[in-house]
Amino acid sequence: MWLGSSLFTIALFVVAIIIISRAIRVVPQQHALVIERLGRFYAVLQPGLNFVIPFVDRVAYRHDLREIPFDVPSQICITKDNTQLQVDGILYFQVTDPRLASYGSSNFQVAITQLAQTTLRSVIGRMELDRTFEERDHINGLVVAALDQAAGNWGVKVLRYEIKDLTPPKEILHAMQAQITAEREKRAVIATSEGKQQEQINLANGARAAAIAKSEGEKQAEINQAQGHASALLAIAEANAKAIRQVAESIEAPGGIAGGEPQGRGAVRRRFRQHREDQQHGDRAGEPRRSRRASSPSAMTVFKAQPK
Repeated sequence: MWLGSSLFTIALFVVAIIIISRAIRVVPQQHALVIERLGRFYAVLQPGLNFVIPFVDRVAYRHDLREIPFDVPSQICITKDNTQLQVDGILYFQVTDPRLASYGSSNFQVAITQLAQTTLRSVIGRMELDRTFEERDHINGLVVAALDQAAGNWGVKVLRYEIKDLTPPKEILHAMQAQITAEREKRAVIATSEGKQQEQINLANGARAAAIAKSEGEKQAEINQAQGHASALLAIAEANAKAIRQVAESIEAPGGIAGGEPQGRGAVRRRFRQHREDQQHGDRAGEPRRSRRASSPSAMTVFKAQPK
């Protein structure tokens, strides 16, 4: 009797432990458990300690609420210019509604993957090959917009889509490489020609500046020479005027020709001869002959005008 009661107590204790263990559910952070009661949706257990009814409630689905990266299988897409392009990418999504993620689709991951591939083929089919390489961000944005609109019914938020690789056929790759090489050679030739052009421009500017400086120097030299020549002519004219004044003063002075003195005539003649010698000395120095001729007749006229 005592043994039977002991076994019953032990069995009851084991059953109690089992019931308690099945009644307690600890949910980790950033996770969610979908509970069904008697086959129907009952609740979504949040992170922490939760209690359920054993043998009545059951955990139907478990969801990770963190951002999930998911590889989209590689596929062949045809561009607008009928070029085959192999494309693969990676999709980032997050479960925002565990209930819809459980009952909105039988497998939301497969649904998102198929929709991503379909949308990618549609977007690339509207572009030429060159644009697909230039507008990756635009393609990613179009795919995310289309996926996010449809995935809302599945309790999933599509965060972003990234194209990992775009692989055209080998023939296209070789043609693209040849085009890139030709473009680089073209830029090199243009840069070389522009450098030579700039060099010629610099040389022309330097020659122009040198010619201008030379002409300015020659101009200044001619100006200085003309000014020196004018100064010489002015000095000669002043000397002639001074000599004429001296001759006139000698004629008018007492004892001169005007005074009727014979020695005055001799003095005038000596002054006139001195004036002629000064003019001849000026001729040897390169002075203009016109100035000498302009000054000489005046003195001769003055001399001949006097009575003997």
